[in-house]
Amino acid sequence: MKWNKWMAIGMSAFTLAACGTTEPAEVESGESVAVEKDQVAAATDVEGSFTLYTSQPEQDIAELVASFNEAYPNIDVNVFRSGTEEVISKVMAEKETGDILADALLVSDSFTFEGLAEEDLLQPYESPEIESIPAEYRDEEHLYTGTKIIATGIAVNTDLVDPSGITGFSSLTEEAYRDQSMMPSPLYSGAASLNLSILTQQEGIQWDWYESMKANDVFIGQGNGTVRDALLNGQEGIGMLVDYMANRARLDGAPIEFIYPEEGVLYVTEPIGIINGSENAELAQHFVDYILSEEGQSVTSEMGYTPVREGVAAPEGMRGADEIEPIAFDENKVMETREADKEQFAEMFGQE
Repeated sequence: MKWNKWMAIGMSAFTLAACGTTEPAEVESGESVAVEKDQVAAATDVEGSFTLYTSQPEQDIAELVASFNEAYPNIDVNVFRSGTEEVISKVMAEKETGDILADALLVSDSFTFEGLAEEDLLQPYESPEIESIPAEYRDEEHLYTGTKIIATGIAVNTDLVDPSGITGFSSLTEEAYRDQSMMPSPLYSGAASLNLSILTQQEGIQWDWYESMKANDVFIGQGNGTVRDALLNGQEGIGMLVDYMANRARLDGAPIEFIYPEEGVLYVTEPIGIINGSENAELAQHFVDYILSEEGQSVTSEMGYTPVREGVAAPEGMRGADEIEPIAFDENKVMETREADKEQFAEMFGQE
């Protein structure tokens, strides 16, 4: 029975997902971003505040905002942080009232932004940094741009499970791994929602794989953070997890090994976009420029993410953009089936 396990993990996840404003974190002197003198002079002339809605982990968004404030000390960033699904629900609810409080969005995946574009909720912005971002990671109409590559694979606590027999997603349905695996819920995590709609398209996986995972007593958490915590606490031995969380844990000394699945890599690019009609769009544009700049992408890499900008190296122990082999899928089908897929998943696993 995993009720007690859920209580232990769920409280941690609720803390991470709590709504609120994140204050800029302190940055150690050695972590500050180098900015040219003329850029500093120009940046200090810009002042004001804007509101960012994001699904990025609380510590990471605090660090990113702090580094941004090294370059733009007079721009305050008000942050609302939760899972992508909850962030978008908040935006849509505010749309109904005619008062969207967000000026910019930094959330999970391009498909989420395509949905926002269809609702006419995004305004175009062509950042001067865009030329250094490969075309596959940016929108042709400049409504949003990817900021990093976050790959989902399989993380293993090597103190509990021998990873040598795990080569891909299909391995997790084997009897040897019964009651040892966990995955984030697509009802909470935007990346997990996208992964669901992609995996159910794949020959040899589809919904049969999810049925087999259920039969093998997979545990459904909330976001990726709950999967990471379960692995670190020894509550689970195997988890579908994003690469940067697994790699950070490994670098901190945890017995975690990350496996890029043989079926192909699932990934999102956590795009950023500006809300249509934002009164603080110009201030938000400075934030977009910073994230896509060489300095901002270097901070992204230092935080443990694979950057999207050409010429900026991936963190130690992770694959770079040119090394990742993405799993093939039909983008239109994902857009068509995503909501229905979540409903089917909820029914299959008794989720709400």
